[in-house]
Amino acid sequence: MYIKKILLAIVFLGLGVAAYFAYFVYSTMFTPNTAFNNAEAYIYVKSTDSYTEVREQLEPLLKHIDKFDALAERKKYVSYVKAGRFVVKKGMTNNEIINSIRSNNLPITVSFNNQESLEKLAGRVSEQIEADSVSILSAMKDISFLTENKFNQATALGMYLPNSYEFFWNTSGEGFRDRMLKEYNRFWNDSRIKKSEAIGLSPNQVIALASIVYEESKQASEQPRIAGVYMNRLKMGMPLQADPTLKFAAYKLPQYKNTVIKRVLNVHKEIDSPYNTYKNLGLPPGLIAMPDISAIDAVLNSEKHKYLYFVADAKRLGFHKFAKTLTQHNANAREYHRYLSSQGINR
Repeated sequence: MYIKKILLAIVFLGLGVAAYFAYFVYSTMFTPNTAFNNAEAYIYVKSTDSYTEVREQLEPLLKHIDKFDALAERKKYVSYVKAGRFVVKKGMTNNEIINSIRSNNLPITVSFNNQESLEKLAGRVSEQIEADSVSILSAMKDISFLTENKFNQATALGMYLPNSYEFFWNTSGEGFRDRMLKEYNRFWNDSRIKKSEAIGLSPNQVIALASIVYEESKQASEQPRIAGVYMNRLKMGMPLQADPTLKFAAYKLPQYKNTVIKRVLNVHKEIDSPYNTYKNLGLPPGLIAMPDISAIDAVLNSEKHKYLYFVADAKRLGFHKFAKTLTQHNANAREYHRYLSSQGINR
């Protein structure tokens, strides 16, 4: 009789332990454990983060961090943290959260517009992915990479086409650069390559000219006409005489640091620089800014006409007046300069 009692006690104890274990497993794995009211929350796990850093992000999002710790230990997540951007949805269980942050790295949209330099582009991109601006810039300026892919320091910015792209947040500087090279090569398809060859310019030269066109006008509708003016000048062996190239050259000089040139003057035309297209024939060594795709296509599909000159239209700001003769151009230019003077713009 005594032995039976002992056996019964052992059985009940075992059942109690089993019941508690089952409850613990259920509450740990399958009970909702989120503490926020929004539909979802995101965590960003760096490539160098350990479970400690992940836990710090999760703790304010969860009701019972200790139960999450127990399951993370059991599922060995604490030893195999994954980098990336992950979502935690309201009502998720610990098991669902671990599955999400272990294998559901979500892409983000990385966007950049017309950046003036590699430095500014690196800064813009570093605000959106894990890699910092230093590592991104280092990757973009890597000499071996540039040489292998037919770029140099003057043309490197032309590899980056302003647009929106999907990336994983934990992309490295090299990863960003390499993806942009793929996008560049995809952009330069057979059709664009044939058009480039037809006008006698390499892709780098097309982008260099497109950067001038874009700096002259942000109006996509008139960019092909402006491109046509420059193509006419190139064919004639006439200097491009592009004011934006003078500004680019000037801004590299100490005396123009932190200044804004609103009016190109004769003194700017005397600047000694390969980007001075008043002094030097042909295209400059590289692009002066990142052009829109519309400007690149404007060069590839430039308007066929006999215009050789253009100047900003004082009565239709943002657009230009075009001329076939220097006499007509000078008349248009005087009208615009009178407008500048009336506005107090003297330099």
